[in-house]
Amino acid sequence: MIKILMHGCNGRMGQMIAGLIQEDEEAEIVAGVDTFDGVSNPFPVFSKIGDCNVTADVVIDFSNAGAVDALLDYCEDTRTPVVLCTTGLSKEQLARVEKAAEKTAVLKSANMSLGINLLLKLLKEAAPVLAEAGFDIEIVEKHHNQKLDAPSGTAAALADAINEAMDEAYTYVYDRSQVRQKRGAKELGISAVRGGTIVGDHDVIFAGTDEVLTFEHRAYSRAVFGKGAVQAAKFLAGRPAGRYDMSDVIG
Repeated sequence: MIKILMHGCNGRMGQMIAGLIQEDEEAEIVAGVDTFDGVSNPFPVFSKIGDCNVTADVVIDFSNAGAVDALLDYCEDTRTPVVLCTTGLSKEQLARVEKAAEKTAVLKSANMSLGINLLLKLLKEAAPVLAEAGFDIEIVEKHHNQKLDAPSGTAAALADAINEAMDEAYTYVYDRSQVRQKRGAKELGISAVRGGTIVGDHDVIFAGTDEVLTFEHRAYSRAVFGKGAVQAAKFLAGRPAGRYDMSDVIG
């Protein structure tokens, strides 16, 4: 049985993951950390990670950027592996993540969905074949009207996976409204749509002469991210220090 410390246990994702793990025979949450105490949980909850005196095999983090520094301190000191799902980290914090990985196992990905991470792998195989054949590449992402950043981190990760496979040959284009000219062969267009309650849609379009191939991913519930985080925690528990991502989980 894998013992999990849920960092950000009273948030939307924390509560969703707690529900998923209740149905999981291979894992259990032994403690939680959250500054908000208005939720009843079947495990002890601490207001600060430094106050936690419960031993766990791995931490799942869905909190906020302001809480990540103290979390990394704790994981370094206790050598506890951590699945880091919090987004919006500063450059300094991202560097801190790499430093923490020297002392304990740290898994961080732009998107915790198993489907998205398999898509990243597939794109690295597809891009060289289709680009060589003259296909243009465009990414369209759609999210709910409360999302602050654009394009999404996942769209950026999809673009980066393609560009990495193409030896960084492509330039990202986010807006063509101010330029009246034909599309360049080495452009990779990225468009963002915001509206309603869309959880997360990503289309990667390879448009060639007389044919179009589209890779699509639809997230119908935030549960896909929670399931991925739990799968990542099971993978990470007991791993040696180092930097991991979801590509390691899917193999």
